[in-house]
Amino acid sequence: MALDFLAGCVGGAAGVLVGHPFDTVKVRLQVQNVEKPLYRGTLHCFQSIIKQESAFGLYKGIGSPMMGLTFINALVFGVQGNTIRALGKDTPLNQFLAGSAAGAIQCVICCPMELAKTRMQLQGTGEYKLKSKNYKNSLDCLVKIYRKEGLKGINRGMASTFMRETPSFGFYFLTYDCLTRYMGCEVEDSYIIPKLLLAGGMSGIVSWLSTYPVDVIKSRLQADGVGGVMRYQGILDCVRKSYRAEGLRVFTRGLTSTLLRAFPVNAATFATVTVFLMYMRSEDNQIKENQIRGDLSGCEAGPAIQQPSSF
Repeated sequence: MALDFLAGCVGGAAGVLVGHPFDTVKVRLQVQNVEKPLYRGTLHCFQSIIKQESAFGLYKGIGSPMMGLTFINALVFGVQGNTIRALGKDTPLNQFLAGSAAGAIQCVICCPMELAKTRMQLQGTGEYKLKSKNYKNSLDCLVKIYRKEGLKGINRGMASTFMRETPSFGFYFLTYDCLTRYMGCEVEDSYIIPKLLLAGGMSGIVSWLSTYPVDVIKSRLQADGVGGVMRYQGILDCVRKSYRAEGLRVFTRGLTSTLLRAFPVNAATFATVTVFLMYMRSEDNQIKENQIRGDLSGCEAGPAIQQPSSF
């Protein structure tokens, strides 16, 4: 279980570094004013941010996910691995249930973290140099929101986050499990890294497609009030007003940048986690085998034969 948590930390950090620019673009597209849009699409948004705010503009708000996602991934992979062991059998249904449980539990951390990330990403939109900063960093953002709105403020969007994360993580782990089994991922396979990257990337895409409309609503609720005016009274009110103003298309706003981000981020995350666990568990097994051989022979044992790990 400790290895699951540690592997999640390492994988989470790798995923954040790869995917944060895409996430910034996604949020900007999701919350922009449809009557006066700043960006025409994903590529134009990328170009505009770099031109107006420099390349560092793509990494606005990275402090929050870097602090939070490394711990969240540790929690997710730890809970998922422990739940699978508790359920007893490694079946597709149990993979979905374990993933859903992990997704639901991490909402407590994920929601405030994404709130701070969203507010930071929207700060200074279109400005190369910020004229004024409402928030110095992600922690300062959460502190100021708490002082102004209390616990309710820093948990804004909790219900929509729960509705998004619970099923999406179920599909996330189920897809990865099915793909790694189908492709026959084994330790001795010379193509194991490309296979893990493909399985992880596709898992991320399936996960996002399964609940993306809910993510649009979550982003809008968490961005609500940034300009000083509250537009939505809750999830249903946000759905109604968004649909009336922009039609069904609103629920896919930013999807292109999200999917472009989903593949490399989750490919990096899952491949890092799996390779880390394979390496650490093989080392642990070798130490145990050496100890057993030493106990049996009374002398120093030779190197143990590495056995393939089960996924």
